[in-house]
Amino acid sequence: MTVADIPTINAALNATATVMITAGFLFIRSGRRDLHRAAMLSAGVVSAIFLVGYVGHKILVRGVHTPFGGEAPLLRAVYFTMLLTHILLAIAIAYLVPRTFWFALKGDYERHKRWARFTFPIWYYVSVTGVLVYFFLYHWWPAAPAS
Repeated sequence: MTVADIPTINAALNATATVMITAGFLFIRSGRRDLHRAAMLSAGVVSAIFLVGYVGHKILVRGVHTPFGGEAPLLRAVYFTMLLTHILLAIAIAYLVPRTFWFALKGDYERHKRWARFTFPIWYYVSVTGVLVYFFLYHWWPAAPAS
């Protein structure tokens, strides 16, 4: 494994978190609280591993960012809008997810439910757009290699 493999691993972790968040949502909607808890805790663990990998990658590449190769103005606007909202909301979920988990873990399900109504869609958006950012940068519109 090389440093170049870390973004792919991180995207896979984000995709896994998305699946687990989706499952957790479906489980709680169908009243399966134990499965909901397991899915959401798994999503939290996977997201935490992602965060370690993301920060580790940034340290290893010394903060050098991967340029977006798309050139069409509308495409660039879509990408950078998605990236900006992804970053801002990722900062928010770094607080929202642990706080929402805390309420559930201490048995305060009413507060957990109130917080989860805000946390869930934000976490879901960040998770999905994280995978999309990866595909935009590394597969669909990679920057041309420096000559």
